[in-house]
Amino acid sequence: MYRFAILLLFIFLCTANLVSAQSATITGIILDEENNPLSNVSIVSETKGTISDNTGYYLLEVRADSEISIVFSHLGHERIELRGLVLTTNQVFAFNPVMKTSVIQIDSVEVSATGERSVSGITNFSPVLATKIPGANAGIENVLKLLPGVFSNNELSTQYGVRGGNYDENLVYVNEIEVYRPFLIRTGQQEGFSFVNSDMVEKVSFSPGGYQAKYGDKLSSVLDITYKTPTRFALQAEASLLGASTTVETISKNKNFSSVTGLRYRNNSLLLNSQQTKSNFNPIFADLQSYFTYRLSSRMQLHFLGNLGLNEYRNQPQSRQTNFGTIADPQALQVFYLGQEKNTYTTALGALNAVYFVHEDLRLNFTTSLYHTVEEEYSDIIAQYELGEIETNLGSNSLGEVTSSRGIGAQFNRSRNDLDALIYTLSHKGEYRKNKSVLSWGVRYTYEDVRDQIRESEFIDSAGFFIRPPRDEFINNQPEEPFTAPLVAYGSINARNSTQTKRLSGHIQLGKRTTLGKHQFSYNVGMRAQYWNLNGDGVPQNSQFIISPRGQVALKPAWEKDIVFRLSSGLYQQPPFYRELRDAEGNIRPEVKAQKAFHLLLGNEYSFQLWNRPFSLHSEAYYKRLWDVNTYTLEDVRLRYVANNNATAYVYGVDLRLYGAFVPGTESWVSLGYLTTKENSEDRGYIPRPTDQRLKAAILFQDYVPNIPNLKMYLNLVYSTGVPGGSPSYADPYVFQNRLRDYKRADLGISHIFVDENQNFPEGHWLHRCKELSVGFEIFNLFNNQNAITNTWVRDVDSKNEFAVPNFMTSRILNIKIRVRF
Repeated sequence: MYRFAILLLFIFLCTANLVSAQSATITGIILDEENNPLSNVSIVSETKGTISDNTGYYLLEVRADSEISIVFSHLGHERIELRGLVLTTNQVFAFNPVMKTSVIQIDSVEVSATGERSVSGITNFSPVLATKIPGANAGIENVLKLLPGVFSNNELSTQYGVRGGNYDENLVYVNEIEVYRPFLIRTGQQEGFSFVNSDMVEKVSFSPGGYQAKYGDKLSSVLDITYKTPTRFALQAEASLLGASTTVETISKNKNFSSVTGLRYRNNSLLLNSQQTKSNFNPIFADLQSYFTYRLSSRMQLHFLGNLGLNEYRNQPQSRQTNFGTIADPQALQVFYLGQEKNTYTTALGALNAVYFVHEDLRLNFTTSLYHTVEEEYSDIIAQYELGEIETNLGSNSLGEVTSSRGIGAQFNRSRNDLDALIYTLSHKGEYRKNKSVLSWGVRYTYEDVRDQIRESEFIDSAGFFIRPPRDEFINNQPEEPFTAPLVAYGSINARNSTQTKRLSGHIQLGKRTTLGKHQFSYNVGMRAQYWNLNGDGVPQNSQFIISPRGQVALKPAWEKDIVFRLSSGLYQQPPFYRELRDAEGNIRPEVKAQKAFHLLLGNEYSFQLWNRPFSLHSEAYYKRLWDVNTYTLEDVRLRYVANNNATAYVYGVDLRLYGAFVPGTESWVSLGYLTTKENSEDRGYIPRPTDQRLKAAILFQDYVPNIPNLKMYLNLVYSTGVPGGSPSYADPYVFQNRLRDYKRADLGISHIFVDENQNFPEGHWLHRCKELSVGFEIFNLFNNQNAITNTWVRDVDSKNEFAVPNFMTSRILNIKIRVRF
């Protein structure tokens, strides 16, 4: 600690008021008309230039966040001019021109700092935001939660729901490879890392619905991540009170091989110790990822993505006191614990991808991947609780303490859960471009082998009386009649399952850009299909087949104002994965069908200048009609399905987002969303779904001190109305409706940028090789709001009622962070 303090003091004393221009990179391979590599091509942008090598490869650093032009010229060939190009800071833009005898001119390719404009309605934002914006679980998902329509009321988790959907309804791709989240995790504090390593990301694309047929079969959203292909050597490290990470980028001398590798370590003790439950925590999360690229020739590339993750969660809860109720009737729940939790989640992923450029218009892609997860949940927790009234007299020495008991009891929870899942995929994708049309297709085979043993039980003893399940076969007339029957758990699950699922899916889609008179018009139409077969030990074989048509259109009128209108619609179906096949008793229901949803979205994007800076207002109204719905309960991040298709549902809402340079040179936005989602189970009527969030407002804001531009501030604010908070065990959700309190949170980050990434220093300077150096602090939950994620249900002996005692999340926390890049 002494050396660390000296290092921090030295860095603070060596400040330099440096302001540097941000840069991006354009790279690719230049070919002639016969698809042969073209060497010695001159590539020039403003005052910077380079030439292509013998393989046609080139790389050029250009100015970011402003409009530039790039010219490609070669003796004997007509020049190519790339106009209106706007790249984000640190972005790597791939452009592979073919030099012919006629002029090729590409203009208005807009990849702005405030997000790409796309006919598909996909939201793009700079991955640099994920490393700057503060959050208890910082990363790409932390930024997503600031978008309208994205639901999350748990800062410890990276999970999110989109427009009324749950956590299982989202697709996540990394370099076109689908990734998965652990199966057994039930609370955010057990979760650890997201799969996505923000320091390795080059591009982020997100669609909250109405997405194209090339994406998979889920009901809600797509998060499409592209990892970096390094263009130079770089070393990056970050350390904070929550953990540390490092990333290494390499490239060979001949530029044929490159790699990016990230190592992350995290310990959530700082966060968990701020909760009301006092515990001995030892949560350790570690993650290693690598992405390799090898260029076999100018036409063929090999890519490998590897990941190894280890989450170990050890918890020995000791005590808890939660005050709740009203000013007139304040109450408290005191709990004393014995026992411990031991949970381990080990995941591994390996994927190999080959890309072959047949010619400039045709690209073929072949991918194979293997995902393996081994998960264990072992816990024995005894909780003795007391529900009572608390002392409110300000002059009393026992202020805030329990003065009289209204309920005394004990609860014993035991679990022995094991899961082993193996998922193998083999896929092919192709893309053919001609003029302004793009034809895409793909086929994919998936094999899923899941072996699961779940053993859970809950015993409840209230005021000395053992509570049995409230079912007709259990008769308990204590204390009038002696209780002599054997003890039965109030809730228990004991099941062992082994299932194998084979899936064959495919898609085809056509996109085209054209004109309608003076107006620009684009469309994309496609179709997806999937066949799957399920069998297993003691599970009857079952097969199903689905077809999902989808389409998107966009119109940019030839108006003076820059406005784009979009319409998306289609059928989105989600075949059941393992968790959706397992009912509340742990049994597999092979007859469960795919959930189905019809999406209809109408939106527009209006770009304009305000204060001589670029802004854009994105608005979208949406409607989703769902049938064959598999209803579920949500507790923290744990989903439990009924495993039937006996419900219908609907979702409608509006999303608004204003983003742009509120402060020159920065990206900020304000978002507002409203939604309603309800379900009708077995024709009993519509009730709110667990993700019925209603109103959400969020702000992402960046600023700096004018006289000290290297002193920067990052702020995110979130407000959302409470979602349904569940009901006690065995309670009928149609009779019992309860909502959690509104979610309110603010996270603040202050950083001093000592070195910007592309600042040049003279040879011999101690910062000559340093591209970025910043030191700062973060305050999580700035206003110390008490946000509840679930309720604990406690029985009152006098009234026989059950009280919903909120389980609060983290309180205000200070974190210190240092970041360096070479």
